[in-house]
Amino acid sequence: MGQHQLSDHTTLRLGGPAPLWLSHNHDADWPDLARTAVGHPELPFTLGGGSNSLAADDGTTRPVIHMATRGIRTHHLADDQVEVTVAAGHPLADLVASTVAEGLSGIEYLGGIPGTAGAAPVQNAGAYGQEIGDTLAAITTHDWTTGRTARIPAAECRLGYRTSVFKQVPGRWTILSLTLHLTRSTVAAPVTYQHLATALRAPLGSRPPLAEAAATVLHDRAERGLLLPETGHDARQAGSCFLNPTVTDDQAGALRSQGAPVYRTPAHTWRASAGWLLEACGYRTGAEVTRGVRCSTRRTLTLTAQAEATAHDFRTALEEMAARVRTAAGLDLYLEPVLV
Repeated sequence: MGQHQLSDHTTLRLGGPAPLWLSHNHDADWPDLARTAVGHPELPFTLGGGSNSLAADDGTTRPVIHMATRGIRTHHLADDQVEVTVAAGHPLADLVASTVAEGLSGIEYLGGIPGTAGAAPVQNAGAYGQEIGDTLAAITTHDWTTGRTARIPAAECRLGYRTSVFKQVPGRWTILSLTLHLTRSTVAAPVTYQHLATALRAPLGSRPPLAEAAATVLHDRAERGLLLPETGHDARQAGSCFLNPTVTDDQAGALRSQGAPVYRTPAHTWRASAGWLLEACGYRTGAEVTRGVRCSTRRTLTLTAQAEATAHDFRTALEEMAARVRTAAGLDLYLEPVLV
């Protein structure tokens, strides 16, 4: 309980006060914490690692539930299948490393993604051709509209490209834990992402050794500036700021003629590269966008907050970049960070 500054709990280090702060550390404490939150007129906001959050300068009047639970439990199913249940506050990167060390395949390509395990289904976190939804079996969540805590099968979570029912109806649920079905294996899931195949020097569809595949992902993320640095120019960031936009067949053809990367999704739609679109509009790594806000030194798709930046400055930079792409390419870029 007590007031906290959101800037102390977000990787952008931006954001004002949260007068009602509820830290959830142990499963047994949830009923009492939920009763406290229900006594407030506004729905609570659930905050994990703060690596995908843009908090307002004047803070929030909503209760903030800081999800700090930890723990991984495994249960052997039939044959080589293993059920893994993880607390929502457990770091996703640690979950990936732990399952790989245990010889479990299914989330090995998600290594190095910042934030908590509980946040992963909200965005349907994915990388290198793999998504958390590929192995998600169920989620235990608290529904603030009904006041009930229940286990929801993955099929009801409406997972899609960086989206879910939890993102589509923000604030209604707080995720408490998630259950994955992984496979005991010495080899990784088939490689479906060309960049990873190149990094592994392996053909698409191959199944490299599990530990080697996971280590290659971490090395490649580091080489491409996709890890969250602890210090330096790029430390204050929230990762990629925009989702890759959906484009029509005609738009995909036009973009390809300009040399733009365009790819077909599993849902048979086309998506363009938000990073390429921003670079085509003149944005460059390390360049200032607005006062105190710069593109990272590694990627134009990642914005960094410098010492003098405010959340308003950061939001202004995002709006300016999206507007420039809309004018130049007729495409809308949607924010990936969650606004608090």
